[in-house]
Amino acid sequence: MNAPSNPIFSRRPTDRPVAPDVRAGLLQDPGFGKIFTDHMVTIRWTQDRGWHDAEVRARAPIALDPAAAVLHYGQEIFEGLKAYNFGNGSIALFRPEQNARRFQASAARMSMPELPETVFLQAVDELVTIDAAWIPEGDGSLYLRPFMFATEAFLGVRPSYEYLFVLIASSVGSYFKGGEKPVTVWVTDRYTRASEGGTGAVKCGGNYAASLAAQAEAIENGCDQVVFLDAAEHRWVEELGGMNVFLVMDDGSLVTPPLSGTILPGITRDAIITLAHKEGQTVREERYSMDQWRSDARSGRLKEAFACGTAAVVASIGKIKSTAGDILIADGSTGPITAAIKAKLVGIQRGEIADEFGWVRRIG
Repeated sequence: MNAPSNPIFSRRPTDRPVAPDVRAGLLQDPGFGKIFTDHMVTIRWTQDRGWHDAEVRARAPIALDPAAAVLHYGQEIFEGLKAYNFGNGSIALFRPEQNARRFQASAARMSMPELPETVFLQAVDELVTIDAAWIPEGDGSLYLRPFMFATEAFLGVRPSYEYLFVLIASSVGSYFKGGEKPVTVWVTDRYTRASEGGTGAVKCGGNYAASLAAQAEAIENGCDQVVFLDAAEHRWVEELGGMNVFLVMDDGSLVTPPLSGTILPGITRDAIITLAHKEGQTVREERYSMDQWRSDARSGRLKEAFACGTAAVVASIGKIKSTAGDILIADGSTGPITAAIKAKLVGIQRGEIADEFGWVRRIG
């Protein structure tokens, strides 16, 4: 499955780039995930040749056979990371090697070939370099979406013998509509995201497709995101639709659900734990029930709550809604510890605070 190969990248810039004035207009208010750059990267894998045909080329539709395995058996994985403009004219990525390694772990679980870390990083460098003009100024960034899927045309339940890796980029602003403000979350008692032994720790499309009904339920109830509980007891808090969860207690300690195989090992989550330890804060990775969340919120033991992930970075949770009733977290505003964690993390990502952990990777 992992034939050794180190493909040589070819570069074919588009002959129809978006005009600079049109691009500038788009970048004024890009939203999230709607504005795409001029180029993409594609790399093919076949059982006999390994990784080959690495290209930087014009972004365009992908031709796919109707019998392609991804359409029938769902072999697909993806990642998400961002590129930021630094004040000195350089561009930086935040811990991209961790995305490369998680991409490999996802591939292994889904019986797909593992893209070498060096090739993943070169693909990112190539696309960011050629589409650098698409990085918004100010608080915006360039969201990078690497993904891979099975392309072999056949019907039969087995791993595909052919795959396509693709990297696209999107100019983005704030993840949540309405900008930076505490979010309201819905606790679903109808749906679960993942079960033990499944693909909960994998970044694959199927996990997100399974969460859409719960997310729609959350929106119907006036919420921004959905909180999933465990599949076995429907009791323990696991994660939001696409983010990890942290609770801030009255002694300043942080609590976050442990990585038990049903929760995505977030790169932002890991960075927050590292930052908290550096600041002398206690972080407990332990199971936390929904009943405990309600009790701690009512008693005042729980002072703050927030979610984290690449897209939103850190988002304060102000209110919980469920069929059992609503709960306000403290006064519903962003707490000081949440704000400090986000400020430190964003400051490192954007080069405004010294990176003592070696997390920032510069391009150019």
